[in-house]
Amino acid sequence: MTQETKFDVIRRPIISEKSTRGSEWNQVTFEVADWATKADVKRAVETLFKVKVAAVNTVRVHGKWKRFRGFLGRRSDMKKAIVTLAEGQSIDVTTGI
Repeated sequence: MTQETKFDVIRRPIISEKSTRGSEWNQVTFEVADWATKADVKRAVETLFKVKVAAVNTVRVHGKWKRFRGFLGRRSDMKKAIVTLAEGQSIDVTTGI
């Protein structure tokens, strides 16, 4: 996996109320590419952030139908990965890479 591919796998960190609660269990949530496997996500996180990953869980989130100013629209589908880090490891997603 090349350096460019690692940046393509991880799109952005997801900062929400639910994902910040995961930090209590040493978890970080990322939006990842649709084609990325758990092994791809693990390899990318370990090399980009220089941490040890214990587990990776992925979930496909289907876009919701929403109404905005009377017009019907649909949010995009996405895939997110919940990465559990090894003991003593941490990632500060607010600072960037």
